[in-house]
Amino acid sequence: MNQQDLRDIEYRCIEEEHPTCQAACPISVDVRSFMGKMAAGDVAGARKILDRTMPLPGVLGRICDHPCELACIRQNVGGALAVGDLERACVMASPAGGKPMCMPSKGKTVAALGGDLSSLTLAWDLAKKGFAVTLYVAADAPGGKLNDISPDVLPPEALAADVAMLGRMGVTIKTGQTVDAALLDTLAASCDAVYVECASRDLCGLTRADVDPITLQGPKPNVFCGGWPQPDGSRSVIALVAEGRRAAMTIDRLTAGASLTTSREKEGVTKTRTFTSLKGVPAVPRTEPADRIAGFPPDAARAEAARCLQCDCMECVKVCEFLKHYKGYPKLYARQIYNNLSIVLGNHYLNRMIDSCTLCGLCTEVCPEDFSMAELCLDSRRDMVKRGKMPPSAHEFALEDMAFSNGEDFALMRGEPGKDRCAHLFFPGCQLGGEPDSRIPEAYAFLRAKLDGGVALSLGCCGAPALWAGRDALFEEVVAAFKRQWEAIGKPRLITACASCLSVFRQAAPDIPAVSLWEVIEKETGLPAATGYTPAAPVAVHDSCTSRHDAANQAAIRAILEKRGVPFEELPLSGRYTECCGYGGLAANAHPELAKAITERRAAASDRDFLATCAMCRDRLSHVGKRAYHLLDILFPGKDAADPATRPDPGFSMRHETRARLRRELLASVWNERVDAKAPVGPDFVVSPEVRARMEARHILDDDVRRVLAHAETTNRKFLDRETGRFLASFTPHRVTYWVEYVMEEGVARVFTAYSHRMNVVGVGK
Repeated sequence: MNQQDLRDIEYRCIEEEHPTCQAACPISVDVRSFMGKMAAGDVAGARKILDRTMPLPGVLGRICDHPCELACIRQNVGGALAVGDLERACVMASPAGGKPMCMPSKGKTVAALGGDLSSLTLAWDLAKKGFAVTLYVAADAPGGKLNDISPDVLPPEALAADVAMLGRMGVTIKTGQTVDAALLDTLAASCDAVYVECASRDLCGLTRADVDPITLQGPKPNVFCGGWPQPDGSRSVIALVAEGRRAAMTIDRLTAGASLTTSREKEGVTKTRTFTSLKGVPAVPRTEPADRIAGFPPDAARAEAARCLQCDCMECVKVCEFLKHYKGYPKLYARQIYNNLSIVLGNHYLNRMIDSCTLCGLCTEVCPEDFSMAELCLDSRRDMVKRGKMPPSAHEFALEDMAFSNGEDFALMRGEPGKDRCAHLFFPGCQLGGEPDSRIPEAYAFLRAKLDGGVALSLGCCGAPALWAGRDALFEEVVAAFKRQWEAIGKPRLITACASCLSVFRQAAPDIPAVSLWEVIEKETGLPAATGYTPAAPVAVHDSCTSRHDAANQAAIRAILEKRGVPFEELPLSGRYTECCGYGGLAANAHPELAKAITERRAAASDRDFLATCAMCRDRLSHVGKRAYHLLDILFPGKDAADPATRPDPGFSMRHETRARLRRELLASVWNERVDAKAPVGPDFVVSPEVRARMEARHILDDDVRRVLAHAETTNRKFLDRETGRFLASFTPHRVTYWVEYVMEEGVARVFTAYSHRMNVVGVGK
C-alpha cells in the first residue's frame, strides 16, 4: 500500500465528513457538539463551542438566520432542530468567554471601511491571526444595521461587549470618518490590504458580479469587497459573516504569498457525503419556545437539544463486533494499518487487529460508500505474508487442520461405483465432515439415487484457510490439485453443502460449474421421503456470511423448510446483511476472545433455536450455549435419536477423528474397501471437562498430548513432583512445544493440565 492507495481507501470512509447541519453552515459551526452539550445541560460548554467558531458570538448567537435548520435530517421525523433558538438560549444564559487567543503580530496592516457585520467579522478573524486591523466607520459607533435591530432581540450591551472585545484583541476603531473613494485610495497605497464593506454604499463603483466570487478581490490586487445585501435587498446575517470571513482568509493568503484560489472548496457551505440512517428513529416533535424573545427555559432547551441524532455514519461499527472492539472506524483503521505495514524494524502492533477481521463483508453492505474492511485486511495479510511479517501463530493451526483434511486420513476423490465418468460431484466440505452424525452418507446415497449420470464424492478442504490467511500460493496449490482430480473424473458439476466452499470455487475456479446442495434438493431431486428431526418451535434461519450474495441458495433453504413444514423466522440481520458466526477469516485463531464475542452477539439476535447450513456456524453457536440445528438434521434421519440442537461442538480432536472415520466408513459401504484405523501415536489418556476446554482454547489436539506422553515414557525425559507424584513432560514436534502434567494409572495417563508455547530455551535439548 502506497500513499495514494491510502488516500483512495480513506476517501471511501465518510465518518469524518461533516454532518449536514455543519456543512450547511457558512462558517462551519460544530452544531452536533453544540447540541450534545446543550442536551447535557452544559450551557458553558456549549458556549465554548460557539466561541470557538463564531465571530462576535454574543451578537451572532442571538441573530443568526440558521440555514443549518434547512439541512437538518430530522425534517421529516418531527421537524428540524431549533438550532437558532438554542444558540440564542445559550448566549443569553452564559457569560462571554475570555479574549480569543491571538497569534503574535505579523507586521501586516489591514484597513476595513465600514462598521457593519462583515467588517466586524473580518476584523475579528484577522486580529486572531496577528494582523493590525483598523476599522473606519462613518457613524459615531460601529455596528451599522446591527444598531437598528430591536433591543429585545439584540440588546445594545451585547453588541457593545463584542465590540469592546475587538478592542482588547488589538483592533483600532475610528468612528466619524469620511469614508469615500479618496480614503480608499490612500489606504490601498499605505496598507497591505483594504476591505470595502458594500452594505450601504459602493466606494469602488462595482457590483457583486464585478468581484471575484472565490477571493472577493476587487479593482486593485489588495482591495477586497463584500458585505452586499441579498439580490432581493434583504440581509442574511450569516451570509454577511461568511463574506467577511472569506475576505479575511484571502488577505491572509495574499500577505503570505500563497495562492488565493487553491483548495478553497471547504470554505463556506460545503458538500458532504455523510449518511445517518433514520430507520427506527421516532418522530419526536420539535419544541418551540413559548416566547421567542425570552427564549428557551433550561429544561425545554435540554429537551429540544436531545432530539439531535448526533449525526454520524458508523453504520459498519453498529453491526460489527470487530470494528467496535478496536474503538474506531474504517478510515482510522486504514491509517493505522498503513503505518503498521510501513514499519521496517520494530513491532507490528496492528498485526492482531488485521488478523481478527472475519472477512465477512457486512461492513461493505451497510456502508453508503462500499468501504471494505475485509478487502483491506486481506490485502494486508497478503502483504505481511509476502514480506515475512505474518506471525506464525496467527493461522498456523488452521493451516495444519487444512493439511490434515487434504491428507491421507480424510482426502478422497472417487467416482460412483460402476461409473467411469460422473456428471456430478458431491463435496460436503471438511467442517461438515468433522461432525459426528453429519448425515453425509445419507445425503450422498440420496443424490446417487436421484441424479442421473453418476455422482462422485470428494472429501477434503477447499483451501479457504489458506485464502483467508493471505497465503495465496498455498491456496492456489490446493485449488490446482483439486482441479486436476476433477478433470480426471470427467469435469462433473460440483454440488457443495458448504457456502464457503461454494464461494471459494466460484471465485478461484469459475470454470468448475458449482451449485449448492440445497438448490439441488429444492429444485431437482425433491426432498427425501424419510424425515429427519422436526423442531417443536419455529427456528431462526442463520445465513452463512459466505452466502451473502447467493440469493438462490438462501431462497432454496427457506423453500426446503416450508416444504418440510418447519416454521421459521428471519433474524434482524439476514440474507445480504447476515452476520458472521465468528469463524470467518480465521478470526477465532487470531483473537479467540473477540471471535467468541462475535458469536455471542449473533446468538443473542433471537431467542429461537437457530437453523444453519454451515457446520462451523452450527458448532460456533453451540459452543456459546445456543441451540442450533443443521439443515441436514431436518432432511435426513440420523444415527442418534436425541435432539440434534443439543449436540455439542465436537472440538478439534473429535473433528480429526470423525473425518478419518467418515472416510473409512464411506470406502467400506460404497466401494467395499476396508481401511484399518491408524493406531494412536501414544498411550490413551483421560481428562476432565475443564482440561478438555483448556485444550480446545489452546488448540491442543489429542495427538499432541499423546506425542508428549509417548516421548516422555520412551525416553524417560520428564520431571517428577515428589509432593504430588505427577510428571511434567514436553515435546516439540515442529515449532510449538507442548507440555503435559500427568500420572500413569494402569497404562492410562490421567492428564491434569496441558499447555503450549513457542519459546526456544537455548542449551536444552528435546
